[in-house]
Amino acid sequence: MFGRTYAGRRVLVTGHTGFKGSWLALWLARLGAKVTGLALAPDTEPSHWNLLGLDVDSRIVDIRDRDAVRSAVRAADPEIVFHMAAQPLVRRAYREPVETWATNVLGTAHMLDACRELTSLAAVVAITTDKCYENREWAWGYREIDRLGGHDPYSASKAGAELVVASYRRSFFDGPGRPGLATARAGNVIGGGDWSEDRLVPDLARASAAGGVLEVRSPQATRPWQHVLECLSGYLVLGQRLAQGGRQFAEAWNFGPEHQSNRTVAQVLEELRRHWPAARWKHEAREHPHEARLLQLDSSKAHALLGWHPVWSFEEGTAATAQWYRAWHESRAVKSAEQLDAYAQAAAARGLAWPTDTP
Repeated sequence: MFGRTYAGRRVLVTGHTGFKGSWLALWLARLGAKVTGLALAPDTEPSHWNLLGLDVDSRIVDIRDRDAVRSAVRAADPEIVFHMAAQPLVRRAYREPVETWATNVLGTAHMLDACRELTSLAAVVAITTDKCYENREWAWGYREIDRLGGHDPYSASKAGAELVVASYRRSFFDGPGRPGLATARAGNVIGGGDWSEDRLVPDLARASAAGGVLEVRSPQATRPWQHVLECLSGYLVLGQRLAQGGRQFAEAWNFGPEHQSNRTVAQVLEELRRHWPAARWKHEAREHPHEARLLQLDSSKAHALLGWHPVWSFEEGTAATAQWYRAWHESRAVKSAEQLDAYAQAAAARGLAWPTDTP
């Protein structure tokens, strides 16, 4: 899988102490990469990053600190960068809009400004979100050419990050010999090891561990749900293509689930309960800050041009998520490496081990 693209390569992951970043660091370490992480210290207890105990160069840096970012990036001297560090929570962004903009927009600019000084850099993949689109709550999926926007501070800040990347691509990363710079947009990501505030699955896990019932704000809201390994496989394929010199891939990409994985919150919760009966929920009928009720992604471009496709079905992804939390709560077992192996085996069995050679 991915050939030898990452083996022995210096790879920088920002946000490595977070949910998605820790899973990516695990996968890269398994691929033989020399991983450096740049992030704040974990802000939850427990944290997936601490539980993994990976032997990587972990640097605690605030991406809002331009000088600290530049110093850390220079020291790491990466060949490939995955920029994931962000303020990723919608409701926190309502409470802390300025901090969210500073992290997601200026933080991205600080990272790219440091990266443009590197001589060995081959590829940068900046991770944003499906919420960067101007959401009109229509019935079809958003494509990479659709308008950016955002009602809430989080969504708008990620659209702003997309504009920062596009500007740096045209101004500093264009032309022969320059690193490939792309953005990646994924759907609502689930999976074991997430303990963030105000997220559906972590909130359910906390309520279940306490013997309580989760109160759900919008059970009929529809999202493109996908297991964390799905979008990470897309990021890795994209990083591979860019590192192999594929400058035609230096643009925006969607990595969402198949259409049948667009489900309501209630459907996700009921599917999780099938594998974790202790998980219980009810509708909380109160006023809350605005959140979109319908959002879908069109990933046809990644299917056609990168050869990337989802591996696990909605049912398989939710089962893996429930089984991870259930194992943790019942025996403190961490199933991440085991589930990564199962995912890779499923990809190979379905002929989805992804391209390993330059097209």
